[in-house]
Amino acid sequence: MESRGEKSEEADGVRVTPQLLKARSGEFSLESILLLKLRGLGLVDLGCLGDCLGLEWLDLSGNALTQLGPLASLRQLAVLNVADNRLTGLEPLAACENLQHLNAAGNLLAGPAQLQCLAGLRGLERLRLRDPLARLSNPLCASPCYWASVRELLPGLKVLDGERVSGRGSDFYQLCRDLDSSLRPGPGTPGPWPVEAQPWVEPSYWEAWPPRSSSILEEACRQFQDTLQECHDLDRQARDSLAQAERVLSPAGAATTSFIF
Repeated sequence: MESRGEKSEEADGVRVTPQLLKARSGEFSLESILLLKLRGLGLVDLGCLGDCLGLEWLDLSGNALTQLGPLASLRQLAVLNVADNRLTGLEPLAACENLQHLNAAGNLLAGPAQLQCLAGLRGLERLRLRDPLARLSNPLCASPCYWASVRELLPGLKVLDGERVSGRGSDFYQLCRDLDSSLRPGPGTPGPWPVEAQPWVEPSYWEAWPPRSSSILEEACRQFQDTLQECHDLDRQARDSLAQAERVLSPAGAATTSFIF
């Protein structure tokens, strides 16, 4: 029979405790934990997670978190995944001065103002706010100027939502976005509509041509057959030489046969 405390914990969600952190990391000291995966545990309270001062990699995705307060003390944190939670703000991350990669897709971030706290993170290079494959997004991603506003707010970003925004390869992603925008008809947009793609060539184009006789081809085939026959002859001679050597070197013939062959 479950105790009242167990029922209350189940109703309120899971809280991060020292026992939980030690069990998940295998470390005895919280300050020794460098990598921590707390994915899909039903967490609602980060508890003592801020005591893991050496933490560099943290996965909190798939929980029920509404705030990240304890993370403000994690100055060494470089990679953070808080996707698929219930976050409405990221303010505590402003103190994570070494943060480089952040995945916050699938939360409740309503506008660019919720990202203002990230502007001071000079090392932040990768940010994900939506993930089409996992069907995760944020309300701010629905804005037509979402991409431009995030780039303006965080000019140091190199990758946004898995696409390069600066550096090598960014021009290609921009070209794809421009093409997608120009080909996608808006509501009430008059024609002409894109026509159905047609084959480039006639169906008979790929039919095989009849074989043609060529003296050059015939001569090449003849030379190939001659070379192949020569290889067979050399192989036979080599086998004969090996057989003769085995007879000469055998114990029975060693006393009466010369080693010259």
